[in-house]
Amino acid sequence: MRKSLIGTLAASALTLGAGTALADEHAIKVGTVAGPETDVMQVAAEIAEREYGLEVEIIEFTDYVTPNAALADGSLDANAYQHEPYMRSMVEDRGYDFAIAGYTFVYPIGAYSEKYDSIEDLPDGATIALPNDPSNEGRALILMHNEGLIELNDPEFLEATPLDIAENPRDFEFREIEAAQLPRVLPDVDMAFINNTFAQPAGLSLDDALIKEGAESPYVNLIVVRGGDEEREAIQQLVKAYQTEEVEAKAEELFGPQAVPGWK
Repeated sequence: MRKSLIGTLAASALTLGAGTALADEHAIKVGTVAGPETDVMQVAAEIAEREYGLEVEIIEFTDYVTPNAALADGSLDANAYQHEPYMRSMVEDRGYDFAIAGYTFVYPIGAYSEKYDSIEDLPDGATIALPNDPSNEGRALILMHNEGLIELNDPEFLEATPLDIAENPRDFEFREIEAAQLPRVLPDVDMAFINNTFAQPAGLSLDDALIKEGAESPYVNLIVVRGGDEEREAIQQLVKAYQTEEVEAKAEELFGPQAVPGWK
């Protein structure tokens, strides 16, 4: 049921083949980011086949950009990996026509360090790595603002970057890194904000994070489709299969309390 892809636009175009989406209402292609979230989707795929006779082919990616490009060009019927602020930023930036078909889980982001055990130990002038995609970078900076480490011009601005920092009294240095690379650069920086998508496979536990989001996080992940497809029978069957106790149990097995059901 799985296929792995290098996370590039070229690979998407060459491997998937555009324009094949929803040719068969009994078989759909869903994009995920490689890792434990794909394992969760695998359970939903099994339920969809068992309950609805729907064949779900899971296509794995290794970045955050390509699954949306593949959805937009018709190579996928849906993807399940992003939260709404990120989707909205991609829609605004690239003109995609996307819609939300359903909700999956909140995967809180955390700030990790291999050098310090608490946020109080973080020195002045520390180097901090941030995810370089628009919404998650703002997500990390808002957490820093809420901790009193920096002051943002507008702490409600979800796409903040280091340019939006009004005060940096401790002279932190910021490095903007592709999200998937953040676990690899962790030894080279003082602290890095890493999404659970990439933190958990790297052996990082949210319990060890110096800063972390709580269950109240608004960044619930989505099942995203092209505009107009959200009510199609195959898509709704996928959503129903996903929003089940079996899927919730698999997420709890893999993530523990780090995965909060977003549909309840």
